[in-house]
Amino acid sequence: MDDLVSIIMPSYNTGKYIAETIKSVLAQSYKNWELIIVDDFSDDNTDEIVSYFLVDKRIHYLKNETNSGAAFSRNRALKEAKGKWIAFLDSDDLWMPEKLERQLFFMKNNGYSFSYTNYEEIDVDSIQTDVKVTGPRKITKTGMYNYCWPGCLTVMYNAEKIGLIQIDNIKKNNDYAMWLKVCEKADCYLLDECLAQYRKGRVGSISTNSIKTMIGWHYKLFREAEKQGRLRSIINTGRNLFFGFYKKHKYVVR
Repeated sequence: MDDLVSIIMPSYNTGKYIAETIKSVLAQSYKNWELIIVDDFSDDNTDEIVSYFLVDKRIHYLKNETNSGAAFSRNRALKEAKGKWIAFLDSDDLWMPEKLERQLFFMKNNGYSFSYTNYEEIDVDSIQTDVKVTGPRKITKTGMYNYCWPGCLTVMYNAEKIGLIQIDNIKKNNDYAMWLKVCEKADCYLLDECLAQYRKGRVGSISTNSIKTMIGWHYKLFREAEKQGRLRSIINTGRNLFFGFYKKHKYVVR
């Protein structure tokens, strides 16, 4: 049980995709995991879909009593997690079969406490778009403030080294808020392999929002979650804009 991996999966109205996502976890070559799904009061058929998989006792399904947001759901799942290792997978994204095995070996072999991998984009029909995303080989605390380099679906950290992470209940960018806290304890290292698939274009997904909307979310992250002053929040938002364009040029391959 020392190397149990707790997989954190918030869900909200992803009944169309969540079966495929869970199957990508079940297909993992590494078997010592628990999947903690926290549903945020969905009003679609998520309950019905997930119930089919609950015969596997490694899968735990919790439901929020009201719609409370992804930050609340992730916090709740993290409190329930029993694993030494914490991994994240949103309920519409997918993993390659060797994702956990390869990443766990990478971290243990190098003594890393925080890591991420490359990923590729797929569309709403699970068709590859020929877009692959990577990032810096090492991300320090300063580097993480520059930009949210890791894709949420690729991150893993050592809970024994990092401790319990809980974030403010902000509406968006809550995964970024989490990485900022983890990076206070450990640098983040890239496993330079494509081990996950990010679904882009789904209605309600952050990838479908305008730049103006996303600027507002970044400002709220620094101002509310990080408790920074107005000027520093504006500066950090500006840094994010700059490095966001830099990432598209350097780390996104089309």
